[in-house]
Amino acid sequence: MTSPQRSASTRVGEDDRESAVSRVREAYAEQRIAHEEMDDRLDRVLAATTYGELAVALDGLPAEDPGTTATIAAAGGRITRRGAWQVPRTLTVESAFGRVRLDLSRAVITYPVVDIELRLGTGNASITVPRDAIVEVEGLTTGWKDLRYRPRQPSRPDAPRIRFSGAVGYGRLRIRHAWR
Repeated sequence: MTSPQRSASTRVGEDDRESAVSRVREAYAEQRIAHEEMDDRLDRVLAATTYGELAVALDGLPAEDPGTTATIAAAGGRITRRGAWQVPRTLTVESAFGRVRLDLSRAVITYPVVDIELRLGTGNASITVPRDAIVEVEGLTTGWKDLRYRPRQPSRPDAPRIRFSGAVGYGRLRIRHAWR
């Protein structure tokens, strides 16, 4: 966390704090730390004012893998992902105007938990998840239309868990499970 340009006494920026929060949450999602330890570490990360304090809060956690986070963004037009595409651990989808279509039914999901943050302005979004996926939508807010999602029972205990968060402005969001 610290580098030659960032001494232990240098004040922490918001981007570094958000990155530290993501590392703690990822360690919890990978079952490397218990819930109580996650709460304690998050409290210390959010209270840290210097890089030295932040390093202490993250001590013992695995280093962040830069390949586990991706952003798909478009100011206007369509965003489409389908077929056998690699799903990162954390995916952010940003669209000001336009339609979003994510098909995860044939995607390569290598992580037990995938976090998808939606930052959508105007336009409809359709997301297809694997048939046996466990979907969590508690962190998601919709502005104009309600979310259309009907949960189903996972068919296997090691089914991927997909957690949605973020906000959808004007448009309909539809999340459905694949038929096969």
